[in-house]
Amino acid sequence: MSSELAAWLRRQREDRGWTRTELARQLIRAARARGDTSLPGTDNISHNIYRWERGAVAPAERYKLLYCSAFGIPFSQFGTALPPGMVDTGPAVSAASAYGGTPPERGASAIRREVLMAAHEGSAHAEGVEQRGIGEATLEQFRADAASLAVQYLTGETFGLFTEMRRVRNRITEAFGRRQWPRDAAELYLLAGCLSALMAAAAVNLGYPQAAGELTRAGWAYATGIDHRPLMARLRLCAAYAAYWSGHPQQCADLARSGLSFLADGQGAAQLHLLGGLAAARRGDAARARQAIAASRDARDREHHDELLEIGGEFGFSRATQAYYAGFVLAEAGAVEAAAGELELATSLYAAGPGPGEQHSRRCRMLAHTDLAIARLRAGALDAAIAALGPVLALPPGERTAVQGQRLAVLRAGLCQPAYLGSARARGLDEQLAAFALAEFGRLPGQDGVGQGHA
Repeated sequence: MSSELAAWLRRQREDRGWTRTELARQLIRAARARGDTSLPGTDNISHNIYRWERGAVAPAERYKLLYCSAFGIPFSQFGTALPPGMVDTGPAVSAASAYGGTPPERGASAIRREVLMAAHEGSAHAEGVEQRGIGEATLEQFRADAASLAVQYLTGETFGLFTEMRRVRNRITEAFGRRQWPRDAAELYLLAGCLSALMAAAAVNLGYPQAAGELTRAGWAYATGIDHRPLMARLRLCAAYAAYWSGHPQQCADLARSGLSFLADGQGAAQLHLLGGLAAARRGDAARARQAIAASRDARDREHHDELLEIGGEFGFSRATQAYYAGFVLAEAGAVEAAAGELELATSLYAAGPGPGEQHSRRCRMLAHTDLAIARLRAGALDAAIAALGPVLALPPGERTAVQGQRLAVLRAGLCQPAYLGSARARGLDEQLAAFALAEFGRLPGQDGVGQGHA
């Protein structure tokens, strides 16, 4: 899309004193005047207007017509400078009056000319529609890239994968500006939404949950554009995850509840229930936290299949990871013994390897070991806690995360209990934990001010 057209669109809106939201309303009103009620809501159209005015993509023919109706200009003047005094800042005129300068000529020759012109225009338009600016091979490569990144994220280095996710996402969004068939557009929207979800998860693990929230909002625009409910649920899950690690449990609970309105069954629903349980435990509602664990098991037992599960990787939710989350919820609710039982189950399931159709997350496996160590430390079993931490402390720097750092900060705080003061083994563990955190990551709430008891 040319920068001249982008500037023209913005100038025409600003000359009328309209915000992007008001222009979105005007476009919707113009569409309804033409009997078209299929436009998305004002938020989605406002986002599109923002992209059109930046020159990221060009508006489709449908929207160009609606622009003309809203601005009160004939289609021939779309994208061109209007003569002085031509800008109408009053109410938008109807689509019919925008084009109706003089009544059409009548008579046999005039009718024949109009019909033949319409037929030739239709042929020319159909010829253009048949042309695709994006080929099947390119779409297949985008699909393969998204699926590969979803799988690699389970075991790979977070930052390196984040940069690759960004590269693939940018290639996909660049393709939005090419001529595409409707099914191509739907596929691109799905993949862009999936990449946004993956990047949001990575951003939290890099220590930037606020950026993750922004990424989920971008993904939401893609998901709502194609009304893809499993993707909407996934993006709500990512937003809830970001809210939890930002220290906002109530927002986490609200987002998880919203996600369940889009997806009630299967692995994704189970994970949403458990995020809601984490939020309840953080707010001190142990009963609701336990109810969430039970609800997650029921949801998983209800059969469900969708495109995200077909992609797999990060979009799946193994039984080992479900056990880890259940243990984490119980630990946050203060049920130390029950938490240790779930976390021991999780670590044993991880050690046994993935079940049929499952893939294991090394990131969650290490968190299960960490939270098991926390539970054992709270129970007074320092040696058992050190044993549980063995795989975690062996992680290379590229596989460490900010979330892992936050959980280890909780563990270090536990070492400050009176029972461990003066213990050489506790002091040695504290020193190992102090060396584990990576300075280049962002910091999550709860990572500062711990471990001074053994200084």
